[in-house]
Amino acid sequence: MTLIKSISGIRGTIGGKAGQSLSPIDIVKYTSSYVAWVKNKQPNAAKIIVGRDARISGAMVRNIVVSTIQSLGLDVIDLGLSTTPTVEMAVQFAQADGGIILTASHNPREWNALKLLNHKGEFISAEDGQWILNHAENEHVDFSSIDYIGAINNESSFMQEHIDAIVNHPLVDKAAIEKRNFKIVIDPINSTGATFVPALLQALGISQIELINETVNGEFAHNPEPLPEHLFELCSTVEKHKADLGIAVDPDVDRLCFVNNDGSLFGEEYTLVAVADYILSHKKGNTVSNLSSTRALRDITEKHGGTYFASAVGEVNVVNKMKAVDAVIGGEGNGGIIVPELHYGRDALIGIALFLSHLAKFGKSIKELRNTYPNYIISKNKIELSADVNLKDVLEKIKDKYKNQPVNTEDGVKIEFDKDWVHLRGSNTEPIIRIYAESSSETMADNIAKRIMQDIRDIM
Repeated sequence: MTLIKSISGIRGTIGGKAGQSLSPIDIVKYTSSYVAWVKNKQPNAAKIIVGRDARISGAMVRNIVVSTIQSLGLDVIDLGLSTTPTVEMAVQFAQADGGIILTASHNPREWNALKLLNHKGEFISAEDGQWILNHAENEHVDFSSIDYIGAINNESSFMQEHIDAIVNHPLVDKAAIEKRNFKIVIDPINSTGATFVPALLQALGISQIELINETVNGEFAHNPEPLPEHLFELCSTVEKHKADLGIAVDPDVDRLCFVNNDGSLFGEEYTLVAVADYILSHKKGNTVSNLSSTRALRDITEKHGGTYFASAVGEVNVVNKMKAVDAVIGGEGNGGIIVPELHYGRDALIGIALFLSHLAKFGKSIKELRNTYPNYIISKNKIELSADVNLKDVLEKIKDKYKNQPVNTEDGVKIEFDKDWVHLRGSNTEPIIRIYAESSSETMADNIAKRIMQDIRDIM
């Protein structure tokens, strides 16, 4: 049983005691506080967008969230089964006062979460998130009388509006994509990507589409995080069907990775690198990724005459840095693409369209495209934390042990070893420490990570 109350949202497992899991009581509590925040920011607030992924608990959580918003006097525009970026865009399209996305992203089936948006369709700030957490602790809620209960409006048109906005993006080249006649395999991991990704591809003129794990039921066929160890079926299907590429998205379709035509992985880290390469070749400017992302983005940015900036991990931190440096593209090494002309949020759908435009104009195979980029290897690892572990103490002791190396403590602890690095930090969404190490050698990256992981275990 887990309940993680953070400034970016409320995430937990289904089942168990209130206050120790994402129970109905906790859903009401934090939804109420979010609505209170919306009303505090916008006294004339009238409507909230709600959408969800296909998790088994999604309908139940949706019913509680929607009823709570109604009971506090605001209308709900219910998108039903949707994606995180579509909900973000819908807030803008409908000129709503906020939005709630019901998804635990890459977490397994027993998890769900409330992701909270402001009136711009962007994730709320750390300050606003803290306001909501503080309000929830006070548990002071005034529900509306019978005459002021909110209404529910079911709306399904926003998927098409989102897709239309992508197809009309100036750097999305539908003609070039259609001409290449790509054959594509998709793994939408039994969630809403099974609807949204094929719809996008068809709008781009692609007709050769093969789906695996396409039943939208939340019964994830494998761990939903799009990591190499979870994508064997996609890789083998691409190879078997002699497809041009494979596409994997996470359950809420904000993360994206590709499979090469020979069944090998393009590399989750290189999703952003490739899209940035394409954008920078048409539009000069700056780029942003987080401290745990590959240095290849810096190399590509500097090749095009731009400047690379690093942010703390977390989408809101990347977005803030992008706005501060006027970045033309940004995101995270986990396959998150943020294109500011569309919206300030990770969006696998615009990532797919821009990547396919790049690949179509490149004129060769996806494997050959991958070979044009610097080859860095990141070893991604994690250690689960028990309730009695003091994460701050662990990080402080690691920092002290490596005090003779360059150390960055902006977000956890990042240690540099000449051109290699390791970054360790507590997750915002799970009770774990993430340990990412990068080198030009896979063996070296793994060895750096293993060394730090053993240090952590010794401390714990």
